[in-house]
Amino acid sequence: MQISNLHFITNRPEHAEQACRGGVRWVQLRVKNAAPNHWKQLALNTQAVCQRYGATLIINDNPALALAIGADGVHLGKQDMPAAEARALLGPDKILGGTANTFEDIEQLVQAGVDYIGLGPFRFTTTKEKLSPILGLEGYTDILEQCAAAGFTVPIIGIGGITLADVKALQLTGLHGVAISGAIANTDDLPSAAAQFVNYLQELTL
Repeated sequence: MQISNLHFITNRPEHAEQACRGGVRWVQLRVKNAAPNHWKQLALNTQAVCQRYGATLIINDNPALALAIGADGVHLGKQDMPAAEARALLGPDKILGGTANTFEDIEQLVQAGVDYIGLGPFRFTTTKEKLSPILGLEGYTDILEQCAAAGFTVPIIGIGGITLADVKALQLTGLHGVAISGAIANTDDLPSAAAQFVNYLQELTL
């Protein structure tokens, strides 16, 4: 299973469309406090975008919805359903991601059989209501060293207020990739901003 090194997190299908135009091929739909019917419609609209571009669609926090529409997978926050329970519900073929803030979190997620881990936050971000302690570069370096020592091979994605200028230093800690929201969404030209991330990450992995 190929886990992208660039995850775009959004609650708006039109932003997913523009990011995919810029080359993004992994979209996580994160919707909070929405009525079930509205959430489902957003998911279906985002799924249609992803299908047009051959992109992976991950639904945040809602395994039942992911199953109902046939999304590619689910991402679970720290307050959501336990990863092992979600894996039992989703079966072996769906992608399952989980959020971590500590090495202990990662250990639990690896044991539960997740396919990738979102580790963060890197810095303060307004997209999360209940923010875990901020890691910074030192935190990532320390946790990823522990993962290497433990022999963990699950891809780890940095998340939380990351900008283009942060990407190189973060990749050097051993991260598989980065998850981006505001650095793409809060720009005047989403496709161009997305393309900058896509191209830069390609350069770093050559």
